[in-house]
Amino acid sequence: MTLTFTLDPSVDPALRDGILDLWAEVSNAGGAVGYVPPVDPETIRPELLKHLAAMADGRTRLLVGHDTDGRVAATAFFAFNAHQLMTHWVWLFTVMVHPRHQGGGHGRALLAEAAHAARTAPGFEGVEAIRLGCRGGLGLERFYGSCGYQEVGRIPGAIRVAPGDDRDDVIMLLPLG
Repeated sequence: MTLTFTLDPSVDPALRDGILDLWAEVSNAGGAVGYVPPVDPETIRPELLKHLAAMADGRTRLLVGHDTDGRVAATAFFAFNAHQLMTHWVWLFTVMVHPRHQGGGHGRALLAEAAHAARTAPGFEGVEAIRLGCRGGLGLERFYGSCGYQEVGRIPGAIRVAPGDDRDDVIMLLPLG
């Protein structure tokens, strides 16, 4: 099964709810996207609303992947830097692929599509790199590394998943040149 990607889709209730469901499913499967299981869509809704408000302000853009059944299967959000000395790179965050699609190459496809958008889509002029943070201890650094990202920093114990379970915040960078 392949995914169909759209940059800057119109956000309607079906897309919003699809992203909420995806976010909850990924979180509950152990995905490192800001929550720990168990979590429900209503707990996530305020964070998604912040993402959507940033999109409305033009500070954030959304890349969404739909499966052949039309369901939201993957997302990645781009955040632009407001600081004038950092406009040459963007953040990529809330990078998710639905658990039913894990292991099928959809994560690689999502990251490749994100890099393609940052290189070619209107509004990304002057962007030379994509930066993302990931939670250590899950092998995500290896996955992102296999997709061309390089680890450029690590803050030990910066993410507290639970009392006594601190993880590194790993900073990854993909040069687009």
